[in-house]
Amino acid sequence: MDGYILRNRQEQLTLPADAADKLLQSGQGDAALLYLALRRFGRGVTPEELEKVLPISRLRIDAAEKVLQDLDLLPRPARQAPPDPADERPVYTAQDIAGLLTDNEGFRLLVPQTEQQLGKKLRTADLQILAGLYDDLGMPADVIYLLVCHCVERARSQWGEGRRPTMRQVEKEGYRWAQLGIFDQNSAAVYLRKWAERNRKYTSYLSNLRILNRPPVEAERRYIDQWMDMGFPPETVALAYERTVFYKKDLNWRYLNGILRRWHDAGWHTPRQVEEGEAAGKRPAAAGKSAAPAGDKDAWMRRYIKR
Repeated sequence: MDGYILRNRQEQLTLPADAADKLLQSGQGDAALLYLALRRFGRGVTPEELEKVLPISRLRIDAAEKVLQDLDLLPRPARQAPPDPADERPVYTAQDIAGLLTDNEGFRLLVPQTEQQLGKKLRTADLQILAGLYDDLGMPADVIYLLVCHCVERARSQWGEGRRPTMRQVEKEGYRWAQLGIFDQNSAAVYLRKWAERNRKYTSYLSNLRILNRPPVEAERRYIDQWMDMGFPPETVALAYERTVFYKKDLNWRYLNGILRRWHDAGWHTPRQVEEGEAAGKRPAAAGKSAAPAGDKDAWMRRYIKR
């Protein structure tokens, strides 16, 4: 394989400087380990072979692979999304949990910390979930603690003071973190900072939709997340809201989302871009065709609200 140099009858492995720079800047230890393993094999390798040589779980290997793809150090093969890891989790017996509590200080300290955050004594089923995150998923105890604290804060912001998440909800978010490659405090801090920033913005979007004094429900969050990802500021959402109320006489989330998707396809994201684009006559309707009759004024929306 390119990169091997024989010195004193021992193989030496060298790395491209560009790859080393990308790995160092990313700060992703699992990705660096996976890259070294792939270079060391020097051929096509199966996940089972990687599991034998890497001290990380299969899910962490998958997450590291995604990081390498994002860094352009691995190609992105066309394939279907993997099944939900939660469907494949092992079942921990009472003996397994007792062994972890006896032999593993990290897990032993994590249990009372989790109970304190959730405000309850963990049942056997809860301990099984916690053991799965720690032992099977390979998530460190300090990261699991940050995960639990995040889930508690998210429940408080969504449902009000005093509401706590279930361990099933913590587990679901934990697998999401794993798929995002969040296995250390640094990556968790980056994710939590972005989440907090986005959470603060919900109020601004809701106020532009004339929704006041309450947090968004889950379906509303999904819409707003999508709009933020597309690059729409609250002011543009307010403009789409005015159009929606004009045609529908009330807030219709699917109709409003269709307007924004249409503007996104046209490359209009700020109110000024919308105004200039419409003034220039760049509507998606075919040239030369007359405007739709009043009874069919929503025709242009159909392909968007069905998405």
